[in-house]
Amino acid sequence: MDIGDIRIIDAHIHQWDPFTNPREFSGTAKLMRALPLPLGLAVRLAPRRDREFVGEPSAYMGPYLPADYRADAAGVPVESVVHIEVEWTGPKAEETRWVTALPFGVDTPALAAVSGGGSPADPGFPELLDAHLSASPLVRGIRSMVAHHPDTGIRSFASGPNTLRSREFLDGFAALAERDLAFEAWVYSHQIPEVTALAQRYPETTIILNHLGTPAGIFGPVGKHTGRDAEARAGLLERWRTDIADLAACPQVVAKVSGLMMPILGHPVPRHGSPTPVPELVDRIGPLLRHAADTFGADRLVWGSNFPVDRPITSIAGSAQAVATVLTQHLGDSAPLDKIFRANAQRVYRLD
Repeated sequence: MDIGDIRIIDAHIHQWDPFTNPREFSGTAKLMRALPLPLGLAVRLAPRRDREFVGEPSAYMGPYLPADYRADAAGVPVESVVHIEVEWTGPKAEETRWVTALPFGVDTPALAAVSGGGSPADPGFPELLDAHLSASPLVRGIRSMVAHHPDTGIRSFASGPNTLRSREFLDGFAALAERDLAFEAWVYSHQIPEVTALAQRYPETTIILNHLGTPAGIFGPVGKHTGRDAEARAGLLERWRTDIADLAACPQVVAKVSGLMMPILGHPVPRHGSPTPVPELVDRIGPLLRHAADTFGADRLVWGSNFPVDRPITSIAGSAQAVATVLTQHLGDSAPLDKIFRANAQRVYRLD
C-alpha cells in the first residue's frame, strides 16, 4: 500500500520555539546557542536518561514551526494536523494561543485541532480549561504528561507514580468531562491499567491513549535495567498485550498509532540523516500494531507522526509507510487505512 494513495490527517505533531517559548528544554537550547559546542560533545555531556529519550537532540535545539513540518512531510499527502502540547512551562493556555497564531495553511497543512496542556490534579483546572477554550476555537482536548517510570534511569515526566489514581486527579477530571473535551493520556506501558480505571470511572469521556502506551525498552535495553535482554522484552510485550486488551474493552477509548519510533522504546538510533529502512520498522513494530488492530479495531485507531520527536529514527513518510504496510498485511485490505489515517481523527476531534 502506497501512502500516496490516501488523504492524511496527522493527529499528533508538536511545534515549538525554545528561544521565545517557555519550554522545559529552552534553557539548554539557549545555552547551546550562546556557547556553541559540537553537538556530539553536548550529547556526551547530557544525562544518559535524556540521551536515551531524545535519541538525537537537534530537533530540540531550535524552532520547529509549520515550514519545518512541511519540509519533513514532503511527499506525504497530509491535509491537516492536530497540535499536541509539549513541555510548556508558562501558563498553559498561552501555548494554545501561540500555536493557533502560527502560519498554518500558508503552503503548509492546515491546523485542524489543538490539545492543550494541563492536569486535572492541579488547582484551578476548570479555569484553565476555560482559558484554553477562550484562547482558540480549535481546542478539542487536554493532554496530561503523566508518564512516570519505576526505572530511575528512564526519564519521567510526572513527579511520582499513580498520578491518574490520585483523588485530586479523579475529582478534577469531572471538569473536563463537563466541557465535553477529550483527554489525551501519555503514560508508560505499566501505567495503562490506570488509564483503564479512569475510563471506567468516566465512560462518557473520550480518552485517547497516546503512543500505544509507550512500552519503553520493548525493542532494546534502556535505563538501568529495562528491556535488558530478550526474555525481559518478551515479558514487557506480554504485559503490554494484556493491559491493552483490557483498555480496549472500554468503548470510548481510542489508541493513537503514534510514537512507535520514539528512541525510548529501544530503537537503535541510526546515523543522523539516515532513517531506519521501512522493512526493519515493519518487522519491529508489527507485533504492537497487529495486537492494537485486533483489540481496538480499525474504527478506534488514529495515526500521528509525533514529529519531530520521532525524527531520529525515521521520516514521516517512513513512519506512515511502515504503519500502512503492517496494517494492510494484517487486515488483508487497505480500505481501513482511510479510517486510521483520516476519518477516525475527524470523528474523535470533531473536525468540520
